[in-house]
Amino acid sequence: MTTINSIETRPLRPLFLSYLFPAMIGMLLMSVNILVDGIFVSHGVGPTALAGVNIAVPIFSILLSISLWIGMGGATMYSISLGEGNKKRAHQLFTLSFLTMLTVVVTLITLLLFNLKDIAYIFGASDVTYPYVQDYLHVILLFGVFYTIENLLSIFIRNDGNPKLAMMGLITTSILNILLNYIFIFVLNYGVTGCALATAISTILGMSVLCLHFFQNGSELKFVSKFFNWSDLKKIFAIGLPSFIVEASMAVMIILYNVTFLHYLGANGVTAYAMVNYIHTVLLTVFLGIGMALQPLVSYHHGARLIKRLTVLLKIGITTALILGLITTIIATLFPSQLMALFGDSTIDIRNMAALGFAHFAIGYIFLGINMVFAEFFQSIEKIRLATTIMLLRSIILFIPALILLPKLLGAQAIWWTFPVAEGITSLLIFLYMKKKPKVISSIFNS
Repeated sequence: MTTINSIETRPLRPLFLSYLFPAMIGMLLMSVNILVDGIFVSHGVGPTALAGVNIAVPIFSILLSISLWIGMGGATMYSISLGEGNKKRAHQLFTLSFLTMLTVVVTLITLLLFNLKDIAYIFGASDVTYPYVQDYLHVILLFGVFYTIENLLSIFIRNDGNPKLAMMGLITTSILNILLNYIFIFVLNYGVTGCALATAISTILGMSVLCLHFFQNGSELKFVSKFFNWSDLKKIFAIGLPSFIVEASMAVMIILYNVTFLHYLGANGVTAYAMVNYIHTVLLTVFLGIGMALQPLVSYHHGARLIKRLTVLLKIGITTALILGLITTIIATLFPSQLMALFGDSTIDIRNMAALGFAHFAIGYIFLGINMVFAEFFQSIEKIRLATTIMLLRSIILFIPALILLPKLLGAQAIWWTFPVAEGITSLLIFLYMKKKPKVISSIFNS
């Protein structure tokens, strides 16, 4: 575990890397679980089942978004409290965050289970795909609370100076998910139900690994009896809002993409997008990993008022995101067919459509990481309006008009350009804001 003294005195680049690699690997493996589901379903059940599972993914994303919302909001305040030397308040914030998330998630899951069919059709299901959506979602929702607990614990454990254990919990989940997917789908022929069961069981066991943190020396994650405070609760939801927008908007974007592809390119377009989206989900969480590594360090330094180190952390984060974005875009542009070949049971036409589309879609990764770093940084120093504005620009304000206008003006193939256009304009607006508002930026660091 990283001690408080080492956070304040250790050189920033190796300190950042010690958080970056576990965070990126952990987030990558968490998203690989979804990718593995898609690959096994595609090969073991068929392309229609793959489309059905992809329609169910937004509901899965909503559960994750709640754990990110409350987890990142509470963990940011937790690290700030540790930076201020107020451990008692840190304990209260952890307890409040954990129990609030449980209450919200259990309530939502109950509502979803009782209205499953109506919600599935709203999210793009048809009479053909609904049986697969139902089989997958029924299991996922029944065990969804464990998935959210695992995610919240991994966030707080990272903020408590133990990024390696947070990574190990997610590694456990990922490896078991692969093994159980193979057994349930190919050996026992459980279909998409088996896929969902693999996710549920592996998540519970991964969560068990994370619970080992409570028994380690130096752990500050403690449940306390006196924890409730309305002001803290409001602040948790306010600070965590950008993280919620990231994941919740992903669900909205998938739904809108599905509807748009269905309108312009039919069922083949929806399946092609499902293939691209599985890859995108993995890549998105890799970029989220940069923010996950920055957040505990930035929040702690913000609480300890170490301003010079804060500015260096921001520069390191931006550089890392830009390099990773360029590498990702180059690989995706050069090898789209090989990536789409992971989903081997699709037709050649669908695979070619997905490969061509992904080569255009992937240009957005150049800008995605930069946008994520700025949003995460502002969120971590409690500048919520700036962080929220960035997230809304890239996912709603710019995305929706681009998705409507591009295919109308340039044809169906232009649907794939929606992501790079929205991300690129967002990066441009951030750059212009930083350039034209130097006094505002200076006040951010000194407030």
